[in-house]
Amino acid sequence: MAHAQTVTILTPVSGEVIPLTAVKDPVFSAGMLGLGFGIQPTDGRIVAPVSGKVTMVAETKHALGFTTPDNNLEVLVHLGIDTVDLKGAPFTLTVEAGDEVHAGDQIATMDLEAVQQANRQTTVVLAVTNSSDKLDSLEAATGVKNAGEVAATGRLNANTFNAKRQGRLAKADKYDQLATEIIENIGGAANVNSVIHCITRLRFYLKDESLANDETIANLSGVIDVAKAGGQFQVVIGPAVTDVYDAVIKQIGPEFSNDSETAKAVAETNAAANRPTTAWGKVKWGMSNLIGVITGSMIPVIGLLAASGILKGVLALLTTFKIVSATAPTYVIINAMGDSVFYFLPIFVGFTAGKKLGADPVIMGIIGGVLTYPAIVTMASGKAMGTFLGMGINADFFGLPVHVASYTYSIFPMIAGAWLASKLEPWLKRVIPTVLRMIFVPLFEVVIVSGAILLFLGPIITVLSTGLANAIVAIYNLSPAISGLIIGGFYQVLVIFGLHWAVIPIVANDIATTGHSYLNAIVSATMVAQGGAVLAIALKSKLASIQELSWPATISAFCGVTEPAMYGINLKYGRAFVTASIGAAVGGFLTGLMRVNMWGFTGSLIGFTSFVNPKGLDFSFWGFWIASIVTIVVSFTLTWMFGFKDEDVNAVKTAPKKRHLGQTA
Repeated sequence: MAHAQTVTILTPVSGEVIPLTAVKDPVFSAGMLGLGFGIQPTDGRIVAPVSGKVTMVAETKHALGFTTPDNNLEVLVHLGIDTVDLKGAPFTLTVEAGDEVHAGDQIATMDLEAVQQANRQTTVVLAVTNSSDKLDSLEAATGVKNAGEVAATGRLNANTFNAKRQGRLAKADKYDQLATEIIENIGGAANVNSVIHCITRLRFYLKDESLANDETIANLSGVIDVAKAGGQFQVVIGPAVTDVYDAVIKQIGPEFSNDSETAKAVAETNAAANRPTTAWGKVKWGMSNLIGVITGSMIPVIGLLAASGILKGVLALLTTFKIVSATAPTYVIINAMGDSVFYFLPIFVGFTAGKKLGADPVIMGIIGGVLTYPAIVTMASGKAMGTFLGMGINADFFGLPVHVASYTYSIFPMIAGAWLASKLEPWLKRVIPTVLRMIFVPLFEVVIVSGAILLFLGPIITVLSTGLANAIVAIYNLSPAISGLIIGGFYQVLVIFGLHWAVIPIVANDIATTGHSYLNAIVSATMVAQGGAVLAIALKSKLASIQELSWPATISAFCGVTEPAMYGINLKYGRAFVTASIGAAVGGFLTGLMRVNMWGFTGSLIGFTSFVNPKGLDFSFWGFWIASIVTIVVSFTLTWMFGFKDEDVNAVKTAPKKRHLGQTA
């Protein structure tokens, strides 16, 4: 008997069949519940889309699940969007769990007018929830269809087709029944606010925990234990937790899921399972996590930073050779093109850090907008009315004197803000009623996180920056060569945390008062070192993904913008940042030893004309080239030999994630 490798699925309702991506629900449209399609219904008669067994009927009647006998496809029919709150009122079912149906049999009716009057969408969604295991493809035949007509054809993957042909198909999903029993014993879907999972536990946020039958749930086959912590009702499942979670969501509806919180819980419990016990191990673990968050937040904008860095380098050449005047409109326009991504960097980093840490990325982008708001920028550059702990007091907040720092070009304050928001947001969602969340969660989050950065984090960073700046000046006055070694080796570390900005006023003051800056020459060597390291990686790596990042990052670093090299490659793969810093230390040492001077702001290789003495060419120009070439050779060679290998990329992607049933899981 031949076994077809293709499958057909009927439309469960008359109406217009639309692609899954057009469904106005992010869980369905992103394919999180599997391949499928949507239907904009024109009547309420619902039929079975496949032949098989009814394996799931939601308590609120808004969702039904079917399993086909010949290939064990698990097909979900979801009636309307966000209709679980209607508690079954618009739906009448003619089947129950365990019934056998034939494709095209009527199984339910849906009162479309009642759904619309409740301000819910009537869209019916069909998803093959185990399509990732069973199907290579599922193509929807879009357009107007009558209930029971073929709406989609799919192709079984090789494993399923061969297993079917050999008569050894696995049993249908065994987790649906467990999910049904768990839902029933936590007080039903009506008692659920939301549910997430970590690496071993379902974590329910219940409206009333007293309705949950702890003992019955703990004794269910497939449940290890029940626990209550952090406002969550936790059901310990073990390694099969994702399967049970999918079965629960399939029954109660995707509107109860929270992907960002689930991702964060999985990451936290994975991290807890791998957390070291020794003091040094904990330090390394903490730094590794911090660097992971920083680089992960920066990677999405690395290409923009590299492009902008190159553009700024081209603009520096145009002005150096007097092709374009620094006061001309042409200069202003090109400078805006190259500088905007840096000026508004808090907005972009807020968005990406929010996604990385589980906070609302749009809200974090708005907070970045607060920090770069023109009036705030003007306030930060305003005349100080006094000082406190080395900070210039340039504003007041309800009469309280404060220091408002400049946040354009900054990274770390937004990452810290995203971390705070990731802790604040879930708490706000628990304490604020659902009907008020749309307005008051963003309101409180913007006010609290923006205020924390402006009133606390900014002043703290300013105090640290000022202290470091004073230390740098003291070291430089002690010995130019030693200061070059120390500043060169550690300057880019300051860049990571945004503490380098206190050095810029020192450089600006030097150039304003004396016309030159020895300190800026040392800073220039650190830029060259980052470029030398990432150049080695660009030439050594055989991976297209690394070359795509490293070549533009190399050009950008030699144009004086090191962020793409640092965050995109060197810092991400660890050892390369160390070898680059060693090269920078050597370059800084030579720059200080030879007393290389600098008469302009633009550094790195693109800024070679900044090392020309306006009174006449002197040794600073040749010293710059000597120090730069040695810096490139050292950072390039060390990185080639010790700083990077292609295996590091896979090691970062596949970092071990052990699963334990520890207390934090």
